[in-house]
Amino acid sequence: MILVAGVVLLPAHAIAAGGAFVVDDVEIGKPGDCKVESSASFASNHDFLGVVSPACVVNLGRPVELGFSLARSRSDGEWGTALVLKGKTNISPVGPGSLGLAISGATAFDLLTGENSASQVNIPVTFQIIEQFKINLNAGWLYERQENLHWFTYGAGFEWSLVKPVTLIGEVFGLVGQRVEPSARADPRGQIGLRFTPVDNLDIDVIYGRNIAGENAHWGTVGVNLRF
Repeated sequence: MILVAGVVLLPAHAIAAGGAFVVDDVEIGKPGDCKVESSASFASNHDFLGVVSPACVVNLGRPVELGFSLARSRSDGEWGTALVLKGKTNISPVGPGSLGLAISGATAFDLLTGENSASQVNIPVTFQIIEQFKINLNAGWLYERQENLHWFTYGAGFEWSLVKPVTLIGEVFGLVGQRVEPSARADPRGQIGLRFTPVDNLDIDVIYGRNIAGENAHWGTVGVNLRF
């Protein structure tokens, strides 16, 4: 999805395929499952983004993943803090050779001003070609309240389980719909990285990204995801 993005434009740190990756998949856990995802991202222009995102799956007539992201960011030397409330449910599960569908939503608050800063709806689609390889496609809408901007959001990515415990993950994502400055804010963004899963409930992500927050900068990210 694309949200802590609407705030510091890092689209899917709020709801993503997992951890610091932006393009979401359709999967959620079973009721009672919980997770904590955290990441730290450093840019070549000295920008910074740190995110921690706890979430649990509850039964609301259907399994719904509810959680929040707390983000601390630095952009052009100025610090900001955002809280993102989020939810996601699976509509159609995915399996080998089939399509899966989900829907997610989020709303963000600037904790320095107390104002609601952005809201988003995202629809992830996952196609699992074989057990070791799947493609994720995202389409949605993002509203940035402070500037009254409406965006169409998009993303495409793959997850390729090369060999246990290593997965290669790549993605492109971005925004369409507004003419804004700097123009790089609406340019496509991309990330590629490796996910190490030494045990079933733990992921460690090492990621390289380009322009992921609307600035033409190189980004490095380290993330840790814990499920319980």
